[in-house]
Amino acid sequence: MRARVVPALILALLALVVTAPEARAQVVGGFDFSRAQVSVTGLQVPWGLAFLPDGSALVSERDTGRILQVRPGQTPTAVATVSGVSASGESGLLGIAVSPTYAQDGWVYAYFTSTAGDNRLVRLQLTAPQTQTVLFSGVPSNTFHDGGRIAFGPDGMLYVATGDAGNSANAQNVNSPAGKILRMTPTGGVPADNPIAGSRVWTYGHRNVQGLTWDPQGRMYAAELGQNTWDEVNQIVAGSNYGWPTCEGTCSNPSFRNPIVTWTTAEASPSGLAFAGNTLFVAALRGQRLWTVPLSGAGTPGTPLAEFTSAYGRLRTVAVGPDGWLWVTTSNRDGRGTPVAQDDRIVRVPPATTGGDTSPPTAPTGLAASGTTSTGTTLTWTASTDNVGVTGYDVLRAPGASGGAFAQVGTSATTSFADTGLTANTTYRYQVRARDAAGNLSPVSNTATVTTPPGGGGTGGCSVTATVQSQWGNGYVIQPVTVANTGTSAINGWTVTFTLPSGHTVTGSWNATLTVSGQTVTAKSAGHNGALGPGQSTTLGFQASRPNGDTQTPSGYRCTSP
Repeated sequence: MRARVVPALILALLALVVTAPEARAQVVGGFDFSRAQVSVTGLQVPWGLAFLPDGSALVSERDTGRILQVRPGQTPTAVATVSGVSASGESGLLGIAVSPTYAQDGWVYAYFTSTAGDNRLVRLQLTAPQTQTVLFSGVPSNTFHDGGRIAFGPDGMLYVATGDAGNSANAQNVNSPAGKILRMTPTGGVPADNPIAGSRVWTYGHRNVQGLTWDPQGRMYAAELGQNTWDEVNQIVAGSNYGWPTCEGTCSNPSFRNPIVTWTTAEASPSGLAFAGNTLFVAALRGQRLWTVPLSGAGTPGTPLAEFTSAYGRLRTVAVGPDGWLWVTTSNRDGRGTPVAQDDRIVRVPPATTGGDTSPPTAPTGLAASGTTSTGTTLTWTASTDNVGVTGYDVLRAPGASGGAFAQVGTSATTSFADTGLTANTTYRYQVRARDAAGNLSPVSNTATVTTPPGGGGTGGCSVTATVQSQWGNGYVIQPVTVANTGTSAINGWTVTFTLPSGHTVTGSWNATLTVSGQTVTAKSAGHNGALGPGQSTTLGFQASRPNGDTQTPSGYRCTSP
């Protein structure tokens, strides 16, 4: 992307605090999102964020190799440039951390992709920034999947998140530092209590970790970018295997540790991670939102909810500042975003006002759906109570009968809501929460599940269930694929669609006519099995090839009928 030259006077004006566009009252994790402010502007692909004892922040710029010192409402100042940075694609100057004993030693740590062809860790002092000591090197690098987040844990050790560098086999190879979370001393050495003697490897089986944080109990969490299906937040336990490339998201293999939260890659592509107010905050790049995940005292996640959806574009990093505000950086000049004149920016969210109403409403109860058609449904629930008064309700919706994240689809001042624009023959889940004038949010209601009937006003319908019969190194057979008439009248023909993973090819099929467009496969009923009475079913099957080492199988099966 070509650099845009902006006069210094304009940059200075843009650096003034700008009120955010979101106006609704919203207190989550102790922060008031209705009073968010754009506090710093004019950054070039900020990646890492760390705080100095004076309350200012250091920001690493991925493509320029610069470390900037920033303060809200002031023009950023370059304080160091990391030598030997190779910036291409997703690589460059990535994570940054400040020594827990900075007041005594003045050390700043940086992780970057080097011109020597690896990822490496250096430390420097701002009083002599040109002197940079390499603490650890040799981490495989690529133009993507370089990981990059670094952070000091509550144990005083330095944790480094790496990616698989585009070679998924690295993740399961404990002799490779790629696809890992590494734990080392502040000088780059191997701690004596690491799970593998003589190794910096803390956990393995990771694809691309870009977020690290800890809760007050010392539990560690990591945000990880998936491939085509599931992004993850994992609770990190020393010595554990997180499954990549065999598992993406949750799987049934007891050898692997499952994530505590998953999203589709379109909803998230998570990078930065922070913890405050019993809540995980997850900065989403492709999802262009800040996910908030409530955690119980035992670390059990509640329903994730999104803030800032599409308000600021791609979000890279989130951190709790020493000022008590939540700091969030954008990443719109990284070649994948749509920058505005102010980009890239730091958005700050203030803590909720103290001394006022801090009591949330009770959770709505009795959520139910009625009058469901192929394109809409009506929700009703029992009112919440509040010490001051409920001002309204947020309606949340998630796709499917399970999995997938809830997102807000509307608000209501009463105890009913009509949701329209739904897709025929599709399942949705709903929840409702109440809010009061101070912006306090209630717990969510019970979940109501709705399946819309087929379109066209008929009473027919069909379902599809696929079974993996056999697999081998570069292929598999899916059989039976069972199509059932779930309606109350006969159907005369059916169509099944599903998605092939990238690189997979159908090599044969039976009991259906298959057509392929890109990765979407359409299977239409044959002459002998299209007519099904209520409750009747039939089967089809197909065979496909895939690259060696790939363990994915098709997904997204859906059945429709006339």
